[in-house]
Amino acid sequence: MKTKYEQLADKLREDIFQGIYQKGEMIPSENKLQKETKFSRYTVRQAIAVLADEGLLVTERGSGTYVAQALNEKGQKTVGVIMTYLSDYIFPSIIRGIEKELSKKGYSILLGTTNNNHAKERECLERMMTQNVAGLIVEPTKSNEYNPNLSYYAMLDQKNIPLLMINAYYEELEVPHICVDDSKSGYLATKYLIDQGHEKLLLVNKLDDLQGKYRRKGYFKAMQEAGLVFSDQDIVTYTTETKESAVQMIVQKLTKADRQYTAVVAYNDEMANFIINALDQKGLAIPQKLSIIGNDDSSITNNKKIGLTTLTHPKEKMGELAAKRAIDMITGKKAEDFYFEPELIEKESVCEIK
Repeated sequence: MKTKYEQLADKLREDIFQGIYQKGEMIPSENKLQKETKFSRYTVRQAIAVLADEGLLVTERGSGTYVAQALNEKGQKTVGVIMTYLSDYIFPSIIRGIEKELSKKGYSILLGTTNNNHAKERECLERMMTQNVAGLIVEPTKSNEYNPNLSYYAMLDQKNIPLLMINAYYEELEVPHICVDDSKSGYLATKYLIDQGHEKLLLVNKLDDLQGKYRRKGYFKAMQEAGLVFSDQDIVTYTTETKESAVQMIVQKLTKADRQYTAVVAYNDEMANFIINALDQKGLAIPQKLSIIGNDDSSITNNKKIGLTTLTHPKEKMGELAAKRAIDMITGKKAEDFYFEPELIEKESVCEIK
């Protein structure tokens, strides 16, 4: 048998569902609910707390308790999630964290994927607005380039659809975001190699995503602190579309007879893995002939040939926090930016130069 506060929560929930209390309307005061139900003030407060946790009610001190959203509004218990990719690399863990936290609060998830393509991002945004989602969690598409879809994000604001970004953000927009401190990731990766005696480092950096911009910044800082000179020849850049050709260029640089590089700072674990596999085919042993470090602590760090030294990315925790912050925003609370602090994970892909 349900407790008294659960019975009252069910009654209030049903009233909201039936439209007796509309979005933005105040429900009866605690005193009135006490008189109507003959329940104690404590029981009434417990019932209200349950619905507040579900995102249905929000209490404003000195004013009253209001309906935050109506269950009969299409999509209002659904949070849209737009990611660049869904099924590989770090993304399944992020989505798992989001889904786990949303389900606790009675929300469903509507997924979309852009493949880091602006046209696909626009399609996802149009679908989310058509479905009238309660809020949106978005991983930006090509976040370091001009985005032709910025007007769609302005429309979200006009429609009062809360928006949270993860992994990166659009610098043109004032939107709360949750990221890893990518500048520190790039710094820690570079400094670690320098501390192991490496002085000639090749940076492999992605241009079209904001993470690349800040990881590059960390590389510059560590090199300057160590008093090491670098030139544009020491940096290989690529985009989403030029990944494969970039690997070929990197391998050519690293397998030249007069090569000077002793280590590679890779943009992420995926690129590091591509390089390791390509160099293996050329007979260049890792780390005996070349050290390499990745980023993101993905499942591919456990390469069959060698464990990849990398930097942490708290994927599932990021997803959980994003879901919590999104629900906070849906229920009228303010969300602040948050940066996870990266940590180095030592494996076998780096050796010390003595």
